[in-house]
Formats: sequence, structure tokens, C-alpha cells
Amino acid sequence: MTEQIQLDFDKITKSSDISEKDIKFKRKYLKKFIERGFPNKKQENWKFLDINQIIKKNIRDLSFYNDYTLQNKIDSSIFIDGLEHNKIIFINGRIEKIDFNYEDKNKIEISDEIENKILFDSENSLIDLNNAFTNKTFKVLIKENYSLKKPLIIYHTTNEKIKSKSINLRLDFELEQNSSLRLIDFFTDNADKNFINILYNFNLKKNSILKNFKIDKLKNDNLKYSFNNIEQETNSVSETFILSAGSNYFKNEVNCNLKGEYSSAFVNGMFSLKENQQHEIRTTINHLVENTKSYQLIKSVLGKLSKAAYQGKIFVSSKAQKTDGYQLSKAILLDETSEFNAKPELEIYADDVKCSHGSASGSLDDNSIFYLMSRGLNYQQSKELLINGFLLDVVEKITDSEIKNLIKNMIGLKEWL
Repeated sequence: MTEQIQLDFDKITKSSDISEKDIKFKRKYLKKFIERGFPNKKQENWKFLDINQIIKKNIRDLSFYNDYTLQNKIDSSIFIDGLEHNKIIFINGRIEKIDFNYEDKNKIEISDEIENKILFDSENSLIDLNNAFTNKTFKVLIKENYSLKKPLIIYHTTNEKIKSKSINLRLDFELEQNSSLRLIDFFTDNADKNFINILYNFNLKKNSILKNFKIDKLKNDNLKYSFNNIEQETNSVSETFILSAGSNYFKNEVNCNLKGEYSSAFVNGMFSLKENQQHEIRTTINHLVENTKSYQLIKSVLGKLSKAAYQGKIFVSSKAQKTDGYQLSKAILLDETSEFNAKPELEIYADDVKCSHGSASGSLDDNSIFYLMSRGLNYQQSKELLINGFLLDVVEKITDSEIKNLIKNMIGLKEWL
């Protein structure tokens, strides 16, 4: 792989308009990635699902070169119906359309530029890979006192033009004081056996609100990794919802730094996996000042030969008195070959806090099924009803009624079987 990645890197730097300064920056992180390679199970944060082995098993001859000068035709069938929304469309990692027609254009700044700095340090080699191969950083600034009238949906899609490719994207969002954004990341794929590596950075200023919904629902053979860094100032709110169901492999990471008093972070997610799918959610909520709050709820329904993992950490610094942190994961295993792993963590250095964590997994309750059948339902209907109620508990945590109803319709009862 070392020879191939070096050849692809040289091809990119020769064919793209990149300054010597940016090439030097990218080469630094290329070297770091080559030294460390893809993460593997020897590393604590990757011990449940070894992405190094998963890539070797699923993608033959992975290529790191992409020609972003090639335009792609937009297939309107990918668009979500029943919801008026703004659009950003990525096809094969290339921006094909930006549409903010519902908004006051003077209240939003959009830029697409080469980025030559890392926003945070990490021992994660996939961030090194992203630094080395991201073509440009796409940035959205929501100006002070402005709330988008309609949600923004970012469509991440692939087509038959690519296969066995590594696609690296970076998206930055800054919400100025008293602004708000409803953001849906919608993954839809028509190509398979690619590795998609996306880095998001959110900067929430005082009194700003971010509601981010990540929807991976459509079945595909791509492998995906999403790292989401959220920086929060005073009285800001972030709400993250993850529907993890479609890809062969998907790991979502959320790293949230509560840096301002009365800031709060909510992470709710669900896995609905079938045969041979492997998904993971990893969260780190850092309470760095007084009077901050976090809430995390992850639920899983796992079918034959599927694997899911949840690693959740609440960190409370010595300065973060009066922290309120909650974390819970629950899983239903529909088959004895399915597997769920959880690693809940509390790391607390303050004494005036309220924090809890927990995890539970098991099969559907036979007594509940028997009770429902005694009321006239058959076995399959009873099973469907129990699963639906189990997962809707997570959806009900969504505070935006319009998007809540959209997701309820998306996951319809029978689709969880």
C-alpha cells in the first residue's frame, strides 16, 4: 500500500493547483499516515471493529487518487421528498451543486478553499489521511442572529464512475452568536466498495443551536468513517442524531468540547443492522467549565451475523463543577450470531457533579411476545411492535418535529425486520 499511496499523492500534487506550502503540509500528514497505517484492533479505540482488516477484506487495490475536475450528472431521485430544504450535493467527493434558495444570502457565507492547517491534534491516523488527501475544505458561516428558514441537506452520493477509491472530505461550519442550523447528512450510494472518510468541524458561538442528523439508511457495500468535532461556547446547544443502517461498515465519532457555561450536548443514535454489517458509534463529551450538560442514548437492533459497538466517554475537568452527564446504551439481538459491544466510561475530576452511565443487551422478551399474541397479534406482528417501540424511544428525543416525522416515515415499522 505504501508505494501506491505515494504514487497517488504525487499524481495529485502534480495535477492540482496546490502551493508548495500546502504540499509540504500534506506531505507531513502523508508520512504520519504511512507510518501508522489504518487503525487496527491493537488500538483501544478500534478494538471492537478492526477497520484495517475490514478494508483488506472488502476493498481490493484501494486507490487514493480522485480526479475532481470530472463533472457528474445529478440524479434528482436521490432527493428527499416531503421536506422543503436547502441543498449541497457531493458526488464522488466533488461538490456538484449548492442551493440556498430559501435563505437570505447576505446572512450566509460559503467558501471552498484549500486548507493548510489541522484544527485539532489527534492520534487518529484517519485524520492524518484526511489532511493528506482532502482537496479543499468546504466552509459555511451562519451570521449573527440568523436562523436558517429551512433545513440544509448535504447529499453524499457515489456513482458507477468510481470503485475501490478513498474519498476524503472536510466540512467546516461556524454558527455566530444567536444563530441556528438544522443540518441533515444523507448518505446515498450507487457505487460500492469505496472508503469514504469525512471530517466535520462545528464551531458554535454564544447562544447558537446546531441540530445535526446523520442518516445512513440505504443498503450499500461502501465503508464509511465520519469524525465530528464540536466546539461550544456559552449557552450553545448541539443535538446529534445518528441513524446507522445502510453501509457495510460505518463508524461515527463525535468529539464535543463544552467550553462555555450552560452549554449542552445531546447525542442520540440507533443501529438497525442485518447480515454481515458492522457499525460503531464512539462519543467523547468533554465538560470543561461549570454548569454544562450532556445526554446520550444509543439503541441497537441487530440481525444475523451483524456487529455493533458503542464507546461513550464523559470527561469532567476539575473546573467543571455542577456537570450533569447521562449515558445509556441498549441492544436487542435478534439472532445468536449477532454481537453488540459497549464500553461506557466516566472520567471525573470534580466533586459536585451528577453523572451516570449504563449498558444492557439481550433478546426480545418472550413474556411480552406471549402477552401481545394473547391479545390477537401473531408472532411476527408482536415482534414488529416491540422493535418499533424500542427504537422510537430514540426518535422521540428529536426536538425538531418536522425532521422527527420525516425520520419516523423513513424507518417505517416493517423496515426494522
